[in-house]
Amino acid sequence: MEEYVTDAVILTKEPSQEYDSRYSLFTERFGKISAKATSSRRITSKLAGHLEPGTVAKVRFIDKGSPQIVDALKTSHADISPGDLKLLNDLLPDMQADAELWQLLVHGPFSWNGVLRMLGWDPSGALCAICGRPAGWFFIPRQEFLCDACVSKMKRSTLSYIKVGP
Repeated sequence: MEEYVTDAVILTKEPSQEYDSRYSLFTERFGKISAKATSSRRITSKLAGHLEPGTVAKVRFIDKGSPQIVDALKTSHADISPGDLKLLNDLLPDMQADAELWQLLVHGPFSWNGVLRMLGWDPSGALCAICGRPAGWFFIPRQEFLCDACVSKMKRSTLSYIKVGP
């Protein structure tokens, strides 16, 4: 059983079992990880307040086959909306640390154009994957750029598209 301590931005929180929660974290040392926190939804939990989405925290976890958070201490708050945190969770690969992205998330200013550029999808000059017009959207499930006209023709969940451009 290994123990790790790292700074993390809490991306998402989901209920798991009766009193547990599963968290998605972007950590400075390990990149994005998913970890369980036992009893974090109990009214007496000392972890819950330190693990809200958008919180920057020093997190201690153990790896017993899968990561489990055992301690956390809130240090600050990232200036990123809950919707953007969810999209970021959907976009980021697991276990790939990125020092430049970490700095952007913690110190800001947050911008999707900057995030996409860091991850290898530069939106400047991007063209629609369907029709070739200038792109205004990034579609996360297919990891491609689309224009306004093509996006308007698709069934669209706002949790799958990122508005890009000036």
